[in-house]
Amino acid sequence: MQKPIVSALVVVSLAAAAATAGAAAIVGQPAPALTVRDGDGESRSLAEFKGKLVVLEWWNPGCPFVGKHYGSGNMQKLQREWTGKGVVWLTVDSSAPGQQGYLTAADAKATLAGKGGAPTALLLDPDGTTGRAYGAKTTPHMFVIDRSGTVAYAGGIDDKPSTDPADVATAHNYVSAALSELLAGKPVTVRTSQPYGCGVKYAR
Repeated sequence: MQKPIVSALVVVSLAAAAATAGAAAIVGQPAPALTVRDGDGESRSLAEFKGKLVVLEWWNPGCPFVGKHYGSGNMQKLQREWTGKGVVWLTVDSSAPGQQGYLTAADAKATLAGKGGAPTALLLDPDGTTGRAYGAKTTPHMFVIDRSGTVAYAGGIDDKPSTDPADVATAHNYVSAALSELLAGKPVTVRTSQPYGCGVKYAR
């Protein structure tokens, strides 16, 4: 019964891809600068994490693909595992007011906390400036930035583009693989993949 849902959401994702065409974080190039408010209203920038590995995770709590990873505990596990190793994990909500996934700062914090989320920071991007600068198309859409500030990976979280939590156990997680290689001083083997999920709900 999930296939029709996935198909419909893929169509949405393709529409989102068209909306963000021409703007993207390019693997092998410096990551776009960002300055955005966090869930506490504080201004955060990529520059403050200079010299660290950084993960950007696009988030929409109403998306079933996001629900797959949070409902299974996978995303929270990844957040805790990698922040415990010194990686900066930034969860970004680019949903616009009136669109699915838009939350006030207080509601966003409460929702993420209620799911056991453990990123370094929750970033709220309701005008879509950061999302569009990175070319974020789906939730989740993942980016890994290396210590030099270069985009080392961009794409899906793994190789199982479904909403089924059972698929997490057998998926190859591209983000974990990239981070493991970077921490070991090795080049990233898989640098890009097709992002999957719900289209980011930018302002229309």
